[in-house]
Amino acid sequence: MSRDSYPARWAGRQAIVTRPRRIEASNAGRIREELLLVINRGAIELITDMTATVSRDHAGADAMVRAHQRAVASGTQLRLVVAAPSVRRVLTLSGLDRLIPVYPCLAAATAAASAAASVTPKPAARLRPSGKALTELPQRETGHDAD
Repeated sequence: MSRDSYPARWAGRQAIVTRPRRIEASNAGRIREELLLVINRGAIELITDMTATVSRDHAGADAMVRAHQRAVASGTQLRLVVAAPSVRRVLTLSGLDRLIPVYPCLAAATAAASAAASVTPKPAARLRPSGKALTELPQRETGHDAD
């Protein structure tokens, strides 16, 4: 197995991966594979630190789309940390900022990850085919007469 060019820093099942200064066609495939590798290793949360990234092209956006798709399929929370306005613009134009939460600094992304981990999701209401929740349905009669 080859060594990761930008290794992940792990804290439990949270991984933080730092991206290079430029993400473009020449390195986007390798970056995509590295992100997928971290997700495949069992990351529950993956924070992609792009604070040093100053440029990113369509190939870089495609790498993030693929990582997002794999993250969704495996239940991994993906977060981006972006400081450069030019990179934010590419995220906005590609629509990625609507799919993946974007934070201005690593501390904010880490805090959001910690907050999400501390919230226990409420169970979804079980619905009948009529659309009424089970708690809203009248008690079913047993058919037994009390003599």
